Amino acid sequence: MKSRTKAVVIGGGIAGCSTLYHLTQEGWTDVVLVERNELTSGTTWHSAAQVTNFGMNQTMVGLKSHSIRLYKELAEDPDYPINYHHGDGGIRLANTEAQMQGYRHFASMARGMDVHFEVIDAQECARRHPLISTENLIGGLWDPLDGDIDPAQLCQALARRARKAGAEVYRNTPVTALTQHSDDTWTVHTEHGDIDCDVVVNACGYRVNEVGAMMGVHHPVASMEHQYFLTEEIPAIRDAGHRMPLLRCPISDYYCRQEKNGLLLGFYEQNCKTWGMDGIDPNFVNALCPDDLDRVTDVLEGAFARMPALMEAGVHTVVNGPITYTIDGAPLVGPIPGKRNAFCIIGLRAGLGEGGGHGWLLAQQIVHGEACYDTWCLDPRRFTGHANVELTALKAIEDYQNEFRFHFPHEHRPAGRPAKTTPLTPVLAAEGAEFTVINGWERVDYIKPSPEFTHALSFDFDETFDLVAAEVASVQAGVGLAEVNGFNRIEITGADRHSFLDRMLCGTVTRKTGRVGLGYLLNHHGMIKAEATVANLPASDRGPERVWYGSAAASEFHDMDWLTRHIRAGEDVQLRSLTNDQTILILAGPKSRDVLSTCARGDWSAQAFPWLSLRECYVGFAPATVMAVSFSGELAYEIHVPNASLYAAYLALRQAGEAHGLNLFGARAVESMRMEKSFLHWKADLITEFDPFETGLERFVKLDKSDFIGRDALLKRQSDGPRKKLVALQLQATDQPAHPGASLIQDGQVVGTVTSGAWGHRVGLNLAHAFVNPALAEVGTEIDLDSCGQIVRATIIPPSPYDPGFDRVKA
Repeated sequence: MKSRTKAVVIGGGIAGCSTLYHLTQEGWTDVVLVERNELTSGTTWHSAAQVTNFGMNQTMVGLKSHSIRLYKELAEDPDYPINYHHGDGGIRLANTEAQMQGYRHFASMARGMDVHFEVIDAQECARRHPLISTENLIGGLWDPLDGDIDPAQLCQALARRARKAGAEVYRNTPVTALTQHSDDTWTVHTEHGDIDCDVVVNACGYRVNEVGAMMGVHHPVASMEHQYFLTEEIPAIRDAGHRMPLLRCPISDYYCRQEKNGLLLGFYEQNCKTWGMDGIDPNFVNALCPDDLDRVTDVLEGAFARMPALMEAGVHTVVNGPITYTIDGAPLVGPIPGKRNAFCIIGLRAGLGEGGGHGWLLAQQIVHGEACYDTWCLDPRRFTGHANVELTALKAIEDYQNEFRFHFPHEHRPAGRPAKTTPLTPVLAAEGAEFTVINGWERVDYIKPSPEFTHALSFDFDETFDLVAAEVASVQAGVGLAEVNGFNRIEITGADRHSFLDRMLCGTVTRKTGRVGLGYLLNHHGMIKAEATVANLPASDRGPERVWYGSAAASEFHDMDWLTRHIRAGEDVQLRSLTNDQTILILAGPKSRDVLSTCARGDWSAQAFPWLSLRECYVGFAPATVMAVSFSGELAYEIHVPNASLYAAYLALRQAGEAHGLNLFGARAVESMRMEKSFLHWKADLITEFDPFETGLERFVKLDKSDFIGRDALLKRQSDGPRKKLVALQLQATDQPAHPGASLIQDGQVVGTVTSGAWGHRVGLNLAHAFVNPALAEVGTEIDLDSCGQIVRATIIPPSPYDPGFDRVKA
């Protein structure tokens, strides 16, 4: 066994084998995989192994397409062919128009990745799958490339190719400990000796937290028991003359595919069961859980109704084994939070179908620092301090019960709530707030007119439209108050804090005390990594001169990792997270200055406290730091308050606002207003697939700076010219907004992709942001939008259709 290698992958299922193979494809051939038993002895061996192109976003579609291409290539390898039923086709059924509308959106989104789904009616579903009934069926989504693969053969084929490229695989080699050294390298201790390496990868399936504990981390992954059975031969399948397509049924919570001349039928029952919460037997190897078919009786009845032929089929084999879930159902593929040179590829509930793509994207991240797609939807750092196994188990049960029911826009399911709150959460609930969830935080979405008010789940504008319009109008004409909790805040101290930030940001860094600036961080490829406000606080009884680095709530772990990684040896820079200690109250509107002046001493005039100013003060008697910044496009103040004083500050503002008609507003109103200002959202409009020039942020780039991360790569990219350009769009539609991922079409070809959309209530326009081909980025260009199957005319308009001169912000 080697004593030194470039990377050690721990785990010999699809996650580990795919990662090992793809590392060799990215140029790292001195790599090792260690497996405690035999390859595929965990979840992989009993997987139903379905291979679909369907995904909830373009990154997921892209990685699944890679899996399909790779598996097809492996299946056709004359030296080591494997069993892969490619292109049997698959149908996702629907019995509501809302589900069908969602399928039309996913078809539009997938088209941008050169994946072509088809939305079909009930009769066509039955024609393509002659075993199903059309009772209580509207239609479905057809994936022509759906299929299934042999799990063991797939992993062996990947391991074989990795070995041929120079990798080594050590079976029956349990890992006993992990040690990280001062230079961030690792030693992997095994029962057969130690291996020193630069990088370690946790690919351990349901044993993920056994290995996580060895490096002092806790992964939000839980396991669920999952049952399927294999039927005896069904004559209709035997005599069909073709393989039956795969079926996934959100109506009755089951799936099925052909297995020989019978069916493999899997269940997602409501009375489901977690597994391994109190530890896993070390001898649970190539093992299954006890059968429990009584649990799936309700699902089975629905399957019988949909497929009457099942009632005549005998059961040949029952399989009940563990599968892993995360809090949101998507895997954790990428850097392990708080660790250097440590990665994971875990929580792959649909591992066989997706594993080829997950290993591909992870290998790119390990070798190159980023993948070809923005991988935030998979990033382990998208969950922060609230993410524990107990919460994950609650969400895993909920996801399992809704396996084939996609999330609608603005849908936040109830399990695991509330995970993060502030002292104002119950106060705002009493005021009628409906909450959305941002990185676990309960944040006000809108204010309900009555306790009984609800909104429908739909891709159309819903019942909140007029409520949001009223909230926006209140801010525009008077003054509104909103809580923004969870906003990422990192306090940076030390003599080198400004030079450090100057190296991190691609533009000018504000150094003047009492001033606030906006800047962008790039990765080493010159692409957008992060967006941050940089605020210079004065020395006072609250602390020395210091910088507050502020960014999106979801970026808490992501940005701390990035900043920490780039502090140089000997550099006098210290970072401290204040994210969970302080909360922002937003006071916005032309009367906001009057309200603030009533409850906070000092001169708040435009002359004494202009736009982008900062001041420490007291709101009432609550200590606060006020910044004159705006995400709404109105005169506005961010009031940063320690959580212990948050309620006091809120009461002071509410009391001061009574004379000025102050009203509450929520996240939907903010979204409408930020779209009217063409302000961008991190991980919606700001992603690692594009550079600041493509994203329209030229004014924030200072190429004459001698040194900032990504500068050389950005210079090269600038000379090559843009691949896409981010534009603002006006849609000729009033029934629904543009949804992220929707495709823009010109002459039958996809020429762009929507990143965000909302109705602009102050300008009366249906607005969107999208990346389009540069040749089409001129103002006035008209493009067709495939909006949930409707073709909607979209026109490129100048950015910031509301108050483009920023006069209201500076008033």
